Amino acid sequence: MASVAAFSPIHGIRMLPKRRFQFQVRALDTGDSRIGLAESSAAVDEKKNKKKEFGLVIDGLDSKPGVIDLDKAKRKVEAVGVAGDELELLYDDGYGSSTVKDYLYGARDVIKPDGGPPRWFCPVDCGPPVKDSPTLLFLPGLDGVGLGLMLHHKALGKAFEVRCLHIPVNDRTPFEGLVKTVEEALRAEHASHSNRPIYLVGDSFGGCLALAVAARSRDIDLVVILANPATSFRRSQLQPLFPILESWPDELHFALPYLLSFVMGDPVKMASVDIEPRRPPAAVLRELSDKLTGLLPCLSVMSDIIPKETLLWKLKLLDRAAAYANSRLHAVKAQVLVLASGNDKMLPSLEEADRLKASLQKCRVRIFKDNGHTILLEDGVCLMSVIKATCIYRRRQSRAHDYITDFLPPSKQEFKYALEKVLGAYRIAAGSVMFSTLEDGRIVRGLAGVPDEGPVLFVGYHMLLGLEMFSLVEHFLKERKIMVRGLAHPHLFSRQFESSESEMIDILKIFGAVPVTAANMFRLFSTKSHILLYPGGAREALHLKGEAYKLIWPEQPEFVRMAARFGATIVPFGAVGEDDLAELVIDYEDMMKIPILNDYIRESNRNAVKVRDIESAGEVANDQLFLPGLLPKIPGRLYYLFGKPIETKGREETLKQKEAARELYLHVKSQVEDQIAYLLRKREEDPFRGLVDRSIYQVLYAAPDQVPTFDP
Repeated sequence: MASVAAFSPIHGIRMLPKRRFQFQVRALDTGDSRIGLAESSAAVDEKKNKKKEFGLVIDGLDSKPGVIDLDKAKRKVEAVGVAGDELELLYDDGYGSSTVKDYLYGARDVIKPDGGPPRWFCPVDCGPPVKDSPTLLFLPGLDGVGLGLMLHHKALGKAFEVRCLHIPVNDRTPFEGLVKTVEEALRAEHASHSNRPIYLVGDSFGGCLALAVAARSRDIDLVVILANPATSFRRSQLQPLFPILESWPDELHFALPYLLSFVMGDPVKMASVDIEPRRPPAAVLRELSDKLTGLLPCLSVMSDIIPKETLLWKLKLLDRAAAYANSRLHAVKAQVLVLASGNDKMLPSLEEADRLKASLQKCRVRIFKDNGHTILLEDGVCLMSVIKATCIYRRRQSRAHDYITDFLPPSKQEFKYALEKVLGAYRIAAGSVMFSTLEDGRIVRGLAGVPDEGPVLFVGYHMLLGLEMFSLVEHFLKERKIMVRGLAHPHLFSRQFESSESEMIDILKIFGAVPVTAANMFRLFSTKSHILLYPGGAREALHLKGEAYKLIWPEQPEFVRMAARFGATIVPFGAVGEDDLAELVIDYEDMMKIPILNDYIRESNRNAVKVRDIESAGEVANDQLFLPGLLPKIPGRLYYLFGKPIETKGREETLKQKEAARELYLHVKSQVEDQIAYLLRKREEDPFRGLVDRSIYQVLYAAPDQVPTFDP
């Protein structure tokens, strides 16, 4: 058996034998700042001259039975690991280190009846978050355990102060009472940090609870995340079966969890959370089979979590919750994100997501077509990554996400997922090679010639569909541990790219892309960032036939004077290889000759954001957005050359002059053209330009990044 501390405002702390999980437990609704923290009995036994029954040992001192000092508790929590003021690049977010099995073991420990009311706990494995992090309140599903974020504790704990609601098995608090409990906690957090938003994450039943609280708390800055909310309960596919549960024999109740397991979630996705995919298929299947088999005995815990009397009570509670929340949707003013599963066998979650989007004022939807009802316990859904990709993370009370101050760097797990599952085939096809120019003018393979200290502005050619961006950001992260913040078209941040089918767009956001505006560029310079700018923008990335490797830049030196104002280093770069990956067969002019298609393109571009006005930027401002027709080729290779860095520091006054700025602008442009010409010429000397030759070399000799190329 494992152990956990269960805290009640009335009864204090009750210790259970042995420990598997640790929780910080807090009575938010009473204003009591005392915190309960469980320590393993084995650890207590190792302490000499310490009480072994119900006492806690903190920093070598005895505590009163069940109660410890807040400062000591904080020191204990900080011993888990301190996140610091900011997260480092490719930090370990811990996602995948916990599984559904951990959830079931943890649930077994916290469901012990203690007579206490609903209460909040802080999972210790969340650890301390970055400075000025907002609070996240998790509202559980029908189980009421509060461990539904088990898989996400460590990842969320880097960026949030996480609090989880626990509703004891035998608790019979009516829905209105639960609303009051959450609202009191919400207002207590708001009183402590009125300048920060508060996040409500509601899972199924908790989604109804979150909406009900949001409708009553319109004066508080809330971000509400709903995971398959049970507001559609009365339209559940299982409604005809619910009356049968009342006459279900008590002797057979133990079998109910096994029956429900087939509709609650996807067992394969639950068991796949911590399976390493880069292994032989036979080994993956064998491990998956073992994990599925190992889950079966654990499911018996569900009959303890929801005994028959509790199940009947909670079904009535859920019916009341859905009705209460639906009647108050009009009053919800908070920002809402709905996570909807396409394979939910308990609720019509996809249809409900559409209904909520139409009913709520600020609602967005993310669809996970392969996941089941228990989406937060299944593989493929990292809640922290979803929050990053949807740009809803905020540290301060404001109207919207700040792309500079609210940015959280990609984690090691996100980087790995992007490379292996999203960009895997592309990376193999691209076989990217990086070259840079040293101070003495020598060209070397790798990024040694790129400055470490910002601000740095990379200015280059935008290949067809921006094919070069992903490899560029990847190599800077891997080789130099530098986060390159790309300035991207604002349309990529629009509502059109919110579905589950836009993983490439999600990767861009998670890896630092920023809408291209003068204000964002100014602020990136202010924070000494490494910035990626394409003067040709969408017009260059969606060029016409015959315009490959042609720079389509505006006449005005847009970036030079701003770079000079901050003493930034400008690094011109060229990239080639689009013609080795795909052939452009249908361009914009071809599409506009097709009657139905041209109407669609005109309509979709009518309300699209324009980065520049045509009068000042000319041809480059004609950035009509469309998806060109491409014919894939047997892949060649992508090549990048970063030129000699151009210092603007000390030239601020000179570059304020229009003519001097234009001269530098033309110099940068000519450098990019020279680098493209150099790469087009030199790639003919690469013996491993073709995919077949590279693949054979990788199998026999080296990793993809070590495949040889031409001598610069």
